[in-house]
Amino acid sequence: MKGLLVDFGGVLTTNVFDSFKQFCVKEGLAEDAFVTLLRSDPEARTELRRVETGEIDEPEFSRRLAVKLGVAEHEGLVERLFAGMRPDAPMAEAVRRAKASGVRTGLISNSLGEGRYDRSTFPELFDAVVISGEEGMHKPQPEIYRLGCERAGLPPAECVFVDDLRENCEGAEAVGMTAVLHRGADTTLPRLEELLGVELR
Repeated sequence: MKGLLVDFGGVLTTNVFDSFKQFCVKEGLAEDAFVTLLRSDPEARTELRRVETGEIDEPEFSRRLAVKLGVAEHEGLVERLFAGMRPDAPMAEAVRRAKASGVRTGLISNSLGEGRYDRSTFPELFDAVVISGEEGMHKPQPEIYRLGCERAGLPPAECVFVDDLRENCEGAEAVGMTAVLHRGADTTLPRLEELLGVELR
């Protein structure tokens, strides 16, 4: 494998679902209220896809989501949803080391607003960046993976993709990439070292 493309939230950060739980508890909701809403309400999932692809902006999504969740304050709702996320230093360092070793690296992320990313780190981490809200497409659509590989300058068959959601890994595999379902640096990094042939720790 000559390329390493990664998700952002939940791969280069701590677990996003833990952040969602923290949000729900602080808002006085059942801890799984947000995830349950997305799983049970097709309209909520559609709204999520619309904000991910830039069809609607974050404030509009926040207003609609607040109504569905029964949350009184919609301002800053998305920021509060992600407030529990922190950078995952071992994973970021692994991407940095991969790039320094000559592996082509990239980001493929479904976005929820500009504030999630520290773009000052992008040049040292990535050769290619694909963020859904800027491209009008989202994972697991095949086009977004192909675009990531194209920008990295490699065919999908030579790229590894890391994501914390199974459906996004399946999307990558469908275009010919090798996917690694992320459940923590302790299991992901040995697998990446095996696939890429470089030391990442």
